[in-house]
Amino acid sequence: MRRYSKQAVPPRQHRPPGEPARAGSARAGVKAVAARAGVSVGTVSNVLNRPDLVAAPTRERVRTAMEELGFVRNESARMLRAGTSRTIGLIVLDVTNPFFTDVARGVEDAAVDAGLAVILCNSDDDPGKETRYVELLAEQRVQGILIVPAAATTRKLPMRSFRGIPTVFLDYATSSTKGCSVSVDDVAGGRIAASHLLDAGHTSLAFVGGGPSSQVADRLRGARLAVAEHRRRARLLVVDAPTLNVDGGRAAGRALLDMRGADAPSAAFCANDLLALGVLQEMGRARVTVPGTISIVGYDDILFAAAAAVPLTSVRQPRHELGRVAAGLLLEETTDPSHRHRHVVFEPELVVRSSSGPRRSGSGAGPRTAPS
Repeated sequence: MRRYSKQAVPPRQHRPPGEPARAGSARAGVKAVAARAGVSVGTVSNVLNRPDLVAAPTRERVRTAMEELGFVRNESARMLRAGTSRTIGLIVLDVTNPFFTDVARGVEDAAVDAGLAVILCNSDDDPGKETRYVELLAEQRVQGILIVPAAATTRKLPMRSFRGIPTVFLDYATSSTKGCSVSVDDVAGGRIAASHLLDAGHTSLAFVGGGPSSQVADRLRGARLAVAEHRRRARLLVVDAPTLNVDGGRAAGRALLDMRGADAPSAAFCANDLLALGVLQEMGRARVTVPGTISIVGYDDILFAAAAAVPLTSVRQPRHELGRVAAGLLLEETTDPSHRHRHVVFEPELVVRSSSGPRRSGSGAGPRTAPS
């Protein structure tokens, strides 16, 4: 048996006063901070949780002690005492869509102002994945959840349980009494997009969309209303896109190019900008002029819309404001006992750029090419 002498154990090293804790060393606690700053443990707690109750010189002395000792707040312990964390959850359909990136930025700005962090989750429009994220966020004791509900979820929202956590439905209009909602009037958005093309003389329009999304359905409904109300006889064809992204737009663009003669629409209204950009790319590949041969309108007015090879006409949604207002309603619910659920609906606006123009004689997607 190997024997060890006491001398083999290195003596404990003491850190000189003012020297920060080294990586791997035991972290200083609240008592150590209080002793270094010459204040009570309660004062340190107030600096952490209610700094407005502590005089500025004392706050500065405590914070200096924290820095010198390498103090890191034990959030897990605080969460056990309080029952909630300093976080909120945000569940969106597709984080690769710049629309949701801008919405998330609005949520984050409001959360940071309130001293909270945001946990961002991507449901992929999958109700099963969405449910797992709701459960995970509940386990993390988030203060509330902001959710862009999956299409399948919207059909059962009145009965949906979010584990008793305050919830705001984002980018979805609902009258549910279970939570607030913030949305855009997508029927009005579809209406103004189609009306813009109809007023430019286009009588054969294509609506490019797909899937069970309620937002897409509302935009299509608005386009149909515009066609029905227009003073001239017009028609609206629905072109299904396999996905609501650029690849789906390319596929829809190929379908438009396969149309012949009178079947070829002279304008396309796409359910979002990613689809519109895909259609635009496919037209460019086939050397079909935009807007000379076919006009294109998108929806969302993401940053890439204005930066496209042919700047894209689009229906603008207040993306950042959607997120900021939704987060504000959620924070109000978590802090104000008199909170009442509200349903905020924003109005969209049309931003006209180069991708849409007057109908020209013989226009329509089809297999035409630009002159060489």
